[in-house]
Amino acid sequence: MAAAESTGASPDGTPAGHPDHTSGAGVSAKDGTAGAPPRKPAARPAAPVVASLMLGMALVALDSTIVATAVPQIVGDLGGFSVFSWLFSGYLLAVTVTLPVYGKLSDTFGRKPVLLFGIGLFLVGSLLCASAWNMAALIAFRLVQGLGGGALQGTIQTLAADLYPLAERPRIQARMSSVWATSAVAGPALGGLLASYAHWRWIFLINLPLAGLALWMISRHLKEPVRSPARRGPVDWAGALGVFACGGLLLFALVQGGVAWPWLSAPSLGLLCASAVLAAVVVRVERRAEEPILPGWVWRRRTIAAVNLALGALGLLMVAPMVFMPTYAQSVLGLGPVGAGLVMSVMTLSWPVSAACSQHVYRRIGFRNTAAVGIGLAALILYSFTLLPYPARPWQPALIMLLLGGALGLFQLPLIVGVQSTVGWAERGTTTASVLFCRQVGQSVGAALLAAVANATIAARLAQAPVPGLPEHLDDVAEALERPELLPGAAADYLREAVALAVEHIFLGATAAAVAALLVLLLVAPRRFPVLPDPGQE
Repeated sequence: MAAAESTGASPDGTPAGHPDHTSGAGVSAKDGTAGAPPRKPAARPAAPVVASLMLGMALVALDSTIVATAVPQIVGDLGGFSVFSWLFSGYLLAVTVTLPVYGKLSDTFGRKPVLLFGIGLFLVGSLLCASAWNMAALIAFRLVQGLGGGALQGTIQTLAADLYPLAERPRIQARMSSVWATSAVAGPALGGLLASYAHWRWIFLINLPLAGLALWMISRHLKEPVRSPARRGPVDWAGALGVFACGGLLLFALVQGGVAWPWLSAPSLGLLCASAVLAAVVVRVERRAEEPILPGWVWRRRTIAAVNLALGALGLLMVAPMVFMPTYAQSVLGLGPVGAGLVMSVMTLSWPVSAACSQHVYRRIGFRNTAAVGIGLAALILYSFTLLPYPARPWQPALIMLLLGGALGLFQLPLIVGVQSTVGWAERGTTTASVLFCRQVGQSVGAALLAAVANATIAARLAQAPVPGLPEHLDDVAEALERPELLPGAAADYLREAVALAVEHIFLGATAAAVAALLVLLLVAPRRFPVLPDPGQE
C-alpha cells in the first residue's frame, strides 16, 4: 500500500466505514455497493487472461487509427466525401455515450458477460462494415462497432484494477498504454498496406480472427466470483436511455457545430438546448432510480469528481498534439505524411515508459501530488510550443511531443490507479466508466473549441492579408495547403505563417486546459486519496 495515501478516514472528513468509502456487503444499495463479492486474497491473473485483455484493448486501439489512411480508397469506392468524417465521429459518439451504461451493467452483472457482449457486438459491427454497400451503411455499421467498443474500453480498464492489487496495477496499466502506443504507430501503416495491396474491407475483416480469439480466451480463462441474482438491483433502463440520448445530442452538436452549420445557427442552438433539457430530465430520473446509471456519489465524492474534471481537461488538451500537430508538421514544416506521423508518434513512445515509472513517484509523494507534477510539466511543455521560431526545425516539435508524452504519463496513470483504488468491486465499473466518459467528452469539447480558435485566427489573418492570391474562404484553405505550389510565393508563405499562428493559439488553449487541471487537483482533490485495503490485507 502506498504510504502516502490514506486507508482510514477520508481527507474530506468522511470515515472509512461510511458507505461512501467502503465496498463491503451490507451497505446501502443506493450507493451501488450491495452485492459485492466477498474479499479474497488477490492471486496473480493467468497469462492467458492478461493476453486476452490486451488483445481486446488492441481491437479498440487499432480501430481508432487503422481506418484513417484508407479514407481515400473508401471514398473512391463508396462515395460520400462530404460525410466521411462521421466514420470517426460516429464511432467516437457511440463509444462515449455507452461508457456509463456499460460501467453500471458491469457492476450489476459482472465484468465477464459485459465484456463478452462487447466483443461479440464489435465482431458483428466489423463484419457489417466489411460488407457495407455505401457510405451511409458504413457509418451506421461504425456506430454498431462503437457500441461494442464502449463495452471493451471501460470494462477492460475495470478488470485491470480487479485482477491486480494496488502495488501491481501500474504494470498492467503500462501494458495497456503500450498497446495504445503500438497501435498509434502501427495502425496507420497497416491500414495503408491493406488499402493499397489488398482492399479497404480487410481493415474490418482483420478484426474477425482477433475478436474471435479474444472471445475464446476470455470465455475459457477469465473467472469471476458468482453473484447472487437476488442481490442485484433493477437495471435503470430509463436512465440508460436518457444518458444515451443526452450524450448523443450534445456530442452531435459539438461535432457538427462550425462544420455543417454555424455555431449560432438554429440547428446548433436547438441541439444544445435540447441536450440541456435532456440533462435536466436525466438528473431527475437518476435521483429517483434505485440503481442509477450515473449515481450521485460519482460527483459527491471529492476524489472521483476531481479526477473526472482533471481527465476531462486532459481530453481537451490532447486535441492540440493529436489533431493539429500533423497539420502543423505538413503545412508549416513541409513534411510528408510519414514525417508528420513520426513527429506526433514520439509522444506515444515516452507515455507508457513514464506511466510505468510513475509508481516509484506516487509511492513517495502520493497520487495527487504525482499527477500535479505531471500536469504542471505538461503545461510548461505545451506553452513552450509557442516559443518555437518560425519556421521551426522538425526536431524541435518532435522533442516537445516526446517530453509531453512523459509528462502526461506521469499525470494520467496515477489518477486512474488512484481513483480505482478508492472504491470496491461493486463501484469500480461505474467509477472507471465515469472517468473515461469525462475524458471522451473533454476531447469532443476540445475539438469544437480549438477548431473554432483555429478558424477564427486564420479568418482574421486572411482578412488582413497584405498580399494577393490567398483563398477567400476558410473552406478553400485546406485545398490551398495541400497544393501550395499553385499559390504565389508570397501568398503561400503568408498562409503558412497564418497556420503556424493558429496552431500557436491552439497550444495556448491546451496550456490553459492543463493549468485548469492543475488547479482542480490542488483545490478540489484531497491531498491523500482514501485508498481501500487490497483484498486479503484487511
